[in-house]
Amino acid sequence: MVEAQTWTTRRMSNPRLESTAVDIPSTPPGDARVPSAAAAAAASSPAVLTALIIASWYLSNIGVLLLNKYLLSYFGFRYPIFLTMLHMISCAVYSYLAIHGLELIPRQHILSRRQFLKILALSAIFCFSVVCGNTSLRYIPVSFNQAIGATTPFFTAIFAFLITFKRETAEVYLALLPVVFGIVLASNSEPLFHLFGFLVCVGSTAGRALKSVVQGLLLTSEAEKLHSMNLLLYMAPMAALILLPVTLYVEGNVVAITFEKAREGPFIIFLLLGNATVAYLVNLTNFLVTKHTSALTLQVLGNAKAAVAAVVSVLIFRNPVTVMGMTGFAVTIMGVVLYSEAKKRSKVMAR
Repeated sequence: MVEAQTWTTRRMSNPRLESTAVDIPSTPPGDARVPSAAAAAAASSPAVLTALIIASWYLSNIGVLLLNKYLLSYFGFRYPIFLTMLHMISCAVYSYLAIHGLELIPRQHILSRRQFLKILALSAIFCFSVVCGNTSLRYIPVSFNQAIGATTPFFTAIFAFLITFKRETAEVYLALLPVVFGIVLASNSEPLFHLFGFLVCVGSTAGRALKSVVQGLLLTSEAEKLHSMNLLLYMAPMAALILLPVTLYVEGNVVAITFEKAREGPFIIFLLLGNATVAYLVNLTNFLVTKHTSALTLQVLGNAKAAVAAVVSVLIFRNPVTVMGMTGFAVTIMGVVLYSEAKKRSKVMAR
């Protein structure tokens, strides 16, 4: 063994080095130089959690579309209003458990009759949008449904101008041109085009845009602003109560028909409960993605989701597609991306 010399000992033994003082830090031991497995796991766990949340968001959003399409078009359960009512009941129950049981977020209360009426108005628009979207799946493929749904920014810009007189920059309006052109291209070349399905899907998209504009207009004061999960807690039961008389009037004795199908086999119960649960998970994962990333990330994921859902539905349901239809869909998605970028630039310039 050779006894280790310190730097000071070596410096003092050499007179040429006496005038130079150099402070060399001690070398840490080997176990300190190599990060521990626990530290590495702790550093990577947030990234893993975020990736799992984004994957859950994709699975729930695409899953509810595919389940709705299967129930309404292939399984023979042709009651979109009743199905939407089950979604609303599910959202009400799960929202109550998430806020009161798991305490994911603090509970916010409705403070006035005026605020209650505003939420009721949003619930009515929400009902219209979701019912139209589910109804459209009876008649048109999921891929075409998603192509039409991608035009939401176009309707948002229109309603923002008509209701709030908000003007966008010329760049924003120009970015909307490929959004509209793409959907016209896709519609003209859709092999399974159905006029009624197309119209109710456009109505669903317009309703979704109208809800976002009206929500920003009605719930403006700090006292009336609600967290998205609290807003769902109040909107879902209101929407279910609005839809109950509508489904009984339009779809007949749908409750008895559902029980009759359940007697034939429990698979319908499994499908409806699973479908309603996934419908709530769409809202929950929306909140979680925004919490762990940002609203901008959610917007980007939404743009990609339409394309992913279209591809998955074609692979599962084998509905025919054309090159022109795919091109139109791609042009619409490109227009949505350009619109998002133009909106960001206009906000930066406004500051």
